[in-house]
Amino acid sequence: MLTNKAFLLVSFILYLFVTVSFSNPDITVLLSFRAESDPSNSLASWVNSSDPCSGSWLGVSCNRETRRVTRLVLENLNLTGSTRPLTQLVHLRHLSLKHNLLRSNPSLDLSSWPNLKHLYLSHNRFAGEFPAGFSRLRRLLRLDLSYNAFSGKIPMAELAQLPRLLTVRLESNSFDGELGAVNFSYNYSISDFNVSRNNLSGEIPAWLSRFDATSFGGNERLCGKPLPYDCSNGTDHNESEKPEKKDRGLSRTAMLMTTVISVAMAAVLAAIGVTAACRWRKRSTCLSRGGHQCKRQCGPHGGVYDGPKWGRDGLVVFDGCKKRISGVSDLLSASAEMLGKGSVGTTYKVVMDGGDAVVVKRVTEGRITKEAEWWLREIIGRLRHTNIVSLRAYHRSQNQDDQLLLLVYDFLPSGSLHHLLHGNRGPGRTTLNWPTRLKLASDSARGLAFLHDQNLNKIKLFHGHLTSSNIIVDRLGNACLSDTALHQLLRVPLSPLSAYTAPELVTLSTSHSTSPRKFTHKCDVYSFGVVLLEMLTGKMASLEEGETSLVKWVLERVGRAEWTWEVLDVELLRHKEMEEQIMALVQVATLCLSTSPKDRPAMTVVHMMIEDIRTKGVRDEREEMRSVMDGLNSAASSSPSSSECSPKFVSCA
Repeated sequence: MLTNKAFLLVSFILYLFVTVSFSNPDITVLLSFRAESDPSNSLASWVNSSDPCSGSWLGVSCNRETRRVTRLVLENLNLTGSTRPLTQLVHLRHLSLKHNLLRSNPSLDLSSWPNLKHLYLSHNRFAGEFPAGFSRLRRLLRLDLSYNAFSGKIPMAELAQLPRLLTVRLESNSFDGELGAVNFSYNYSISDFNVSRNNLSGEIPAWLSRFDATSFGGNERLCGKPLPYDCSNGTDHNESEKPEKKDRGLSRTAMLMTTVISVAMAAVLAAIGVTAACRWRKRSTCLSRGGHQCKRQCGPHGGVYDGPKWGRDGLVVFDGCKKRISGVSDLLSASAEMLGKGSVGTTYKVVMDGGDAVVVKRVTEGRITKEAEWWLREIIGRLRHTNIVSLRAYHRSQNQDDQLLLLVYDFLPSGSLHHLLHGNRGPGRTTLNWPTRLKLASDSARGLAFLHDQNLNKIKLFHGHLTSSNIIVDRLGNACLSDTALHQLLRVPLSPLSAYTAPELVTLSTSHSTSPRKFTHKCDVYSFGVVLLEMLTGKMASLEEGETSLVKWVLERVGRAEWTWEVLDVELLRHKEMEEQIMALVQVATLCLSTSPKDRPAMTVVHMMIEDIRTKGVRDEREEMRSVMDGLNSAASSSPSSSECSPKFVSCA
């Protein structure tokens, strides 16, 4: 009897093992990989008598429902051999094999992992061309192939088309060739990029020039911004730095000449240092007395802002204005094209004789206040940020009978967000993909957060009229706020029909009051929420009498079951894998659109939430998003990063 019981027990255990093995094909795959790649027995916990999803297998995590392996983290384990067996783990979402001795034999193919989000293969011995099949990884967020022996060209155009890609780390390999240009229609969500210490050549594309020079160092034939090597001369920049080695010995005469030259150079440098110190002292004194008193003493354009300079005919020019404008007559005599009329005035595209284009806004007569010139000179003209269109020059006539105020800005040819969303909705339209929309939303939030954080001359700034038409896209795909703080300066009545107007201003707007005192930062936040709805729905926010507002139309449907794709822009249907991100941005928009101003998050918090959606995943519940907002609201008064506060901002052009 005892023998029969023992036999039954062994049979039952054997049955369980066979059941687990056959029900989960990943077990065989993992054991095969261990047999080929683990000479150090680092994976001793991988035994064929246990379940890999039980938590006992080192580095293995599974989906609780399907029991398939979705995460594999095997770092610093002295693993060798090939990764070929792992290609059968078709449900993998996270794979990290950093700091091992693994090889690609044959060349690495990623097409078997279509669900992969994170791939970390750095510090191994992978070689061959860039891994094949990566274009199938539509959900990929992070790609790290650094410190290997990959070679051949980097397929930047294909990488840029991956809709969710954030990280590309390819440094310390043997890649060669050019990086190549990428059109605006591609994805610009990449925020972490490094191709240093390869064999790359040619000019760095404009869309990649926003990264630091350290991302491109160690490539002898690479040139262009942000590197200090110009591509115009077409020579290897290292060749000019290498001393000639024809004669390593120096004669006494040569040594004497070298000494004389060194002394002379030291004297020149000392003179330059004294001169610079004097100029800096003079400039500091000027700035302490007010920028307008330094109008003849400021340095050249393009450096640290030193106050305005004065051109002909009363034109005031600010730092960074590199267009060929020396006076008002240059603007008035140039060819002009009207771009549109707004509440502030009429906007023109003006093309100068040399071909340079600028935007000139002619402010409507009667809008100009007494303190307008002080505001332009000391407040608006000093704003410099990547996501704000900078005021480059202005002119105000002194004739009281014929008031004239001209504002000069950079011309950004990519157009407004309004045009990109709503222009040419017929055949042949270039659609605005989801990653680009999310980036533009983040850029706009960053610019508005920067504006709200400023406290120039103890004045809190707001935009006052944020719309999708006032968000312009530059040639690098960055969103830039235009007409910044103009409504705070000028006498502009609030429109009662404006879909962007916050509820607390509706009563004020019906009386056509021009007082800015009741306008707060939270009014800008509401307007930004409306812009987010435009980006999500593809519908215009502008209203005609009798129409339902976009905000009301969306909020009425948000509470319904299965409302999602009924509300969203049809162009987002091809991004259904991004539904979590899209829903998270809907939640951010609804927070911005709270009826009570105190319930709306500060713009610093809004930007943090959008960046969290882009880089760290999404929250599944609205209550969790509110908890994030509450936790961060205390940081609303914190300033942006020091790089954003520096006066050496790259102009939004």
